[in-house]
Amino acid sequence: MAEIETSDSTSPRYRRVILKLSGESLSRSGERGINMEEVYAISAQVKQAWALGCQIGLVVGGGNILRGAQFKTAAGHKIEEATAHYMGMLATVINALALQEGLEGSGCTTRVMSAIRMDGVCEPFIRRRALRHMEKGRIVVLACGTGSPFVTTDTAATQRALELGADIVLKATRVDGVYSEDPERNPHAVLYRDLDYDTVINQDLRVMDGTAITQCREHKMPVLVFNFKKEGNIIKAVSGQRVGTRIGEKSDAAD
Repeated sequence: MAEIETSDSTSPRYRRVILKLSGESLSRSGERGINMEEVYAISAQVKQAWALGCQIGLVVGGGNILRGAQFKTAAGHKIEEATAHYMGMLATVINALALQEGLEGSGCTTRVMSAIRMDGVCEPFIRRRALRHMEKGRIVVLACGTGSPFVTTDTAATQRALELGADIVLKATRVDGVYSEDPERNPHAVLYRDLDYDTVINQDLRVMDGTAITQCREHKMPVLVFNFKKEGNIIKAVSGQRVGTRIGEKSDAAD
């Protein structure tokens, strides 16, 4: 992978960020499981942002391994929905450990912290300890969402951003930002560069789940949705360069 050249003038616009990665970002398109080439590709981009001095927390999903919702339609023997959600949370730990390997293999210092205790493989999430890790320059990989069922990892990302005093939530996707429609289905869909929270909610744009967006609106937490598959976009995002779709208050969206 080609290195991104950075000058002395390049510095992070954001002191601390929460980067939300889907579980599917760790696998090849259309596949399940974990592909370490994909993991190392993401890790290389995250390292570039980390090298600027940006404090980074990663919230990772588990959809590449298991989604709790997939059991809703299961015929015959049923798994309770809450149990299915806990199963999905455990999948995020597997992904978090893979990310730790990729990040440390790329030269970053990391800690995996889980909202559900499993001391044999990672640390429990304790807010003050997580802050200390970030202040010491360690990338914190946050697993198990909030530790509660019926809560998405999108909401977990906004929750952790608020708890840890992040400046912004960066939501990494496989498309260039937020569109008026699904760009994979409609090639004429319009890419929005700036949106306010109310527009996202009222138009049901499905950037993140409704709880996450409402939480961001209530606490004025900005969100940047961008395509992590494009080389250099993570470092552009933390540097404040124009990339993806920024979601904020109406005055911010108009800037």
